[in-house]
Amino acid sequence: MSDLPKCPKCGSEYTYEDGNLYVCPECSHEWARDAAAANSGDQPVFRDAHGNILEDGDAVTVIKDLKIKGSSSVVKVGTKVRNIRLVEGDHDIDCKIDGIGPMKLKSEFVKKA
Repeated sequence: MSDLPKCPKCGSEYTYEDGNLYVCPECSHEWARDAAAANSGDQPVFRDAHGNILEDGDAVTVIKDLKIKGSSSVVKVGTKVRNIRLVEGDHDIDCKIDGIGPMKLKSEFVKKA
């Protein structure tokens, strides 16, 4: 068997090397060889739009107007969200926004406050 790591995104065993990268042919995810060694067995790292590492309980600010699915409401730029909770899945952040209620946000649309 191959000693190459499984894909961290989809778990595929069919990864291959391409220079200094590992590549997954099933989901097209690419990651650095040295990053695979550093993150083996660790929790996923969530980063905001500017690359800052996010942690549970942080406060973040929305950097883009976000339409709320199924509603005519919008989360405006500059809205501050306190006490976030990080989760794995489609959206990275579970939170409550004052005046709107519980929301799920992607970390790419927020910055650490």
